[in-house]
Amino acid sequence: MRHRHLLFAAASVASLLAVDTAYAQASESEVGEVIVTGTRVANRSALQTAAPVDVIGGAELTKSGITEVNQALSIALPSFNFPRPGLADGTDTIRPATLRGLAPDQTLVLVNSKRRHSASLVNINGTIGRGSSAVDLNTIPSSMVQSIEVLRDGASAQYGSDAIAGVINVRLRDAREGGNITATYGERLTRVKTLVDAPPAGANYTVADKANYTRHDGETINLNGWVGLPLGDAGHVTVGAEYLDQKKTIRTAPDWRRQYSATGPFDPREATFNRYNAWFGEPDLEQWTIFANAGYDVSDATKLYGWASYQNRDSLSAGFFRRALDDRNITVIYPDGFLPLINPEVTDLSLAGGVEWKLGGWDMDTSLVYGRNKMEFTIRNTLNRSIGPTSKTVFDAGGFEYDQLVGNISAVRAFDVGLSSPLNVAAGVELRREGYEIFAGEPDSYRNGGALLNGAPTASGAQVFPGFRPANEVDKHRTSVGAYVDLEANVTEKLLASGAIRFEHYSDFGETVTGKVALRYDINDAFAIRGSIQNGFRAPSLQQQYFATTSTNFINGVPFDITTFPATDPVARALGAQPLDAEESINYAAGVVFRSGAFSLTIDGYRIEVDDRIVLSENLTAANVRAFLTAQGFIGVGGGRFFINGVDTTTKGVDIIANYKVTTDEMGQFAFTLGANFNSTKVTKVPATPQLAALSPAPILFDRVNVLTFEEGTPDSKFTGSIDWSKDAFGATVRATRYGGVLVPGTTLANDIDLDSAVLIDLEARWNVVENVRLTVGADNVFDEYPTKLPPRLNTTSNTPFSNYSPFGRSGRYVYGRVSVSF
Repeated sequence: MRHRHLLFAAASVASLLAVDTAYAQASESEVGEVIVTGTRVANRSALQTAAPVDVIGGAELTKSGITEVNQALSIALPSFNFPRPGLADGTDTIRPATLRGLAPDQTLVLVNSKRRHSASLVNINGTIGRGSSAVDLNTIPSSMVQSIEVLRDGASAQYGSDAIAGVINVRLRDAREGGNITATYGERLTRVKTLVDAPPAGANYTVADKANYTRHDGETINLNGWVGLPLGDAGHVTVGAEYLDQKKTIRTAPDWRRQYSATGPFDPREATFNRYNAWFGEPDLEQWTIFANAGYDVSDATKLYGWASYQNRDSLSAGFFRRALDDRNITVIYPDGFLPLINPEVTDLSLAGGVEWKLGGWDMDTSLVYGRNKMEFTIRNTLNRSIGPTSKTVFDAGGFEYDQLVGNISAVRAFDVGLSSPLNVAAGVELRREGYEIFAGEPDSYRNGGALLNGAPTASGAQVFPGFRPANEVDKHRTSVGAYVDLEANVTEKLLASGAIRFEHYSDFGETVTGKVALRYDINDAFAIRGSIQNGFRAPSLQQQYFATTSTNFINGVPFDITTFPATDPVARALGAQPLDAEESINYAAGVVFRSGAFSLTIDGYRIEVDDRIVLSENLTAANVRAFLTAQGFIGVGGGRFFINGVDTTTKGVDIIANYKVTTDEMGQFAFTLGANFNSTKVTKVPATPQLAALSPAPILFDRVNVLTFEEGTPDSKFTGSIDWSKDAFGATVRATRYGGVLVPGTTLANDIDLDSAVLIDLEARWNVVENVRLTVGADNVFDEYPTKLPPRLNTTSNTPFSNYSPFGRSGRYVYGRVSVSF
């Protein structure tokens, strides 16, 4: 299969080379865009670097129906994936993305080359990215993006923690005049096909006739714009704003289960019950964002700059449906059962200021950047079963907050040392302070009210999401300081060499030293080879170190607290947990660059070895674990899970990117892009602790589901191809994305399921009605592709007929129209 993929890629590249050379070719400048990521040398283009850098222009973000930054990157970059999980609590609202199949938090995100703060959420459910806490790129409105540079190479020595898979640098728009206002409306027009089980014998209802259905939902209104304003005679302020109103999508299967009684005659209400009782799909979401970017030239040698942003996101998604007969229900409150709803409100803000100036022959840059992300949970349409019929149905469940303050000073200077080019020397120091807080919800959201069912205790807290307790509250901080030196020069006319070394000290886990060496050799003007080797690291996040949540389960009538423990908690320590340490990596890369006029081709292979990856353990609640904890003096603790170092992985792959631009006399301008990524990860070590290993049977800390998720939970290959055409007042884009197969692992081999490869086609047509007014219509996923359907044995509730491992979600065709006015 992989050989066929390589042949497909080679044939695609050959087709680009075969385009009629009689067409007028684009200038060399159109192929080589100046970049600032991965190099600190001025005026270096993306095709002149020693490591692969992709550049996605801000205009490209608007050439699809869903214009959020993560989605735009997923269709532009073969190695970037953005699954869209559902029924995953807060992960429905802040969704993780992956680069080169590694964890979401192993990619560093910068804004204007400065470190961006991460989200406060840590993903703890069974989705891609479980156990990670990463930057939410969707807090940046597309209207404020000038370009996005993606360094597909490890860069810890250059930028610090997290840059194991690569670096994403969002460059903000910086205009002092002009502007744009854009309004987009779209909705899902789709045909859903699910697999269903047979109703119980003698049922007075049917579901087979409801397994396939048409949906018109997911209505979305997006209003965004920007304006460039002068700031005196020598400055600018660019202000962008966005409003998003997105309605939910429902992709459940009809519920074939009995609703009102488990045995006996069927209740007459079964015949009229709405079998589409769950909500599996996109959340209801209302979001508004404002972003400003400013700069002012004080003199020829001094420039002030800064930016600020604020976003409020109000999201609503669902848990699993509780049937009327469910012991967790109270029929006086919900006679037909209930669908509990999770309503996170996320506020995100950032503020940055800096100055660039000259000091002797050095170009200096000093900045201070602050960011904060807060997530507060309200649980609706639910109840606390243990309170009884007087239970509330809406609860404040508490939440968490993360903030980051980064100050840095850097200096760059070129020295003539007798090489083919001046030696570029860059050095800098970065100071960082981080904070993480968990705050409790109201008591009714987590307490046990004492109500019994048939003489037995009942579940504590708000159904679907028990609130955070005072015992979970934390308010922790840490500091770090880093210093680096970065050198780059053309040793000869054809040989480019660069190297960096970085030292960092963290107040919580200690020191680390990383280094990188990269080389590029231009055999001729058209062909070059390049490669790099480096070691990197990722510091354990505060979210991983201190996240805690507790629920109470009753086992044989005895209450036991099941907790996600911080690794430093005495219970976790008793089970063998240790304070978290940094993940460590070694990256190897080698590639080639080919350029001929307006055509470019890059092929880059990579091998990334990561040791001591931080993962969330399994839920350790077996009887022998409870007995062990009781023997250690932890009475009433039923076990739990914790974050732990100890997973080693090796990731190998190849990225192929080809671009060709051509202008014809009669047919207009064409831009062809083809990309491919082949990726595989192997888990070479899993964690163990002596305390758990001594139990019989020994509990597994990291089971086959999580191992196989690392190895086969993201596509083994991905192909992207697009043609962008424009002529006079008209333009169009056609895009194809092929996602390779994905394994959805079960606890046993019999429960594994393979998601087949799929090809999604997007189409868009544009018309400039007058010079400054553009009308656009289009469709994403034109042919309404869905992932492989889950069989009923893997969807016993009927709620989830598709897997969250699908790399393209499961919402179907999206049709949209757009009006854009520029000024």
